[in-house]
Amino acid sequence: MHPPPPAGIHPDEPAWKPWRRFDALELPRRTRSWLLDESSLTARLQAASGNRLRVRVLNQQWQRPRTSERHALGLRAHEVALVREVVLECAGEPWVFARSILPATTLRGRLRHLRRFGERSLGALLFSTRGLHRAPFELARIDVAHRVLPAALAGAAPVWGRRSVFHVHGAPLLVAEFFLPA
Repeated sequence: MHPPPPAGIHPDEPAWKPWRRFDALELPRRTRSWLLDESSLTARLQAASGNRLRVRVLNQQWQRPRTSERHALGLRAHEVALVREVVLECAGEPWVFARSILPATTLRGRLRHLRRFGERSLGALLFSTRGLHRAPFELARIDVAHRVLPAALAGAAPVWGRRSVFHVHGAPLLVAEFFLPA
């Protein structure tokens, strides 16, 4: 577990907190089971949509992660990572916005194939890999106009998100998922 993020986090970043710091009543009943489910979100979305899940890549490029992302992964300020932003669509409707941070050191050796996975789900690849460990969730509630979400995905209600660090064969990567208004 990492210490709290340093002061000076950019205001555009969600205010992530360990999931245990939320009262059960704070979490909407409809969203709670999705936020705290440790199994594959991809598999759950496929089941909920009758296998009509599509991954739409919005952005995938090497860049400096946000401050809280670097902190969660133990990266230095100058380090770059492969940042991937996707929308998971179920039956043609956007259900989840996901942002994944894959440090350069993670994408060497056994995991180099993750550099180019195109329209495939990162979750499907992760949960089919031996040696996977997931750290506890952090949760955040953001306003619909928050800059973390692409403008085209903003809705009328606040959005809940979760993130966690995965370790695959000891190599870290961060996945944040925001559950979009229905």
